[in-house]
Amino acid sequence: ATLTQLWISYNQIERVSGIQACKRLRVLYMSNNKIKDWAEVEKLVELPELVDLLLVGNPIEERLTKEGRWKMDVINLLTQLRRLDGKDVFDLEPAPAYVDDDDGDKPSGSGVRQE
Repeated sequence: ATLTQLWISYNQIERVSGIQACKRLRVLYMSNNKIKDWAEVEKLVELPELVDLLLVGNPIEERLTKEGRWKMDVINLLTQLRRLDGKDVFDLEPAPAYVDDDDGDKPSGSGVRQE
């Protein structure tokens, strides 16, 4: 049997050294620990099947959230993620911006200008 889920929240964990051996890990819940360095988050790149990650309540998450960078930085790093901190990744991505070219045309429902 290979470990696919690891629930280790509230354990005063500062480092994730050795987690790279868990290549089949799909779910990692380690909220409210003591992870403070981005380098620890970067180690998770070596978990190719990781799709659900919970790191809320760690110093690194709190700091980067205040800077407005946490969600996008993690999503860009761990491109296979489907859930981050309890939310679907697709719900975390910013909506595409609509550029108003001021020509008076209204966009169609498909986003393609109709002439």
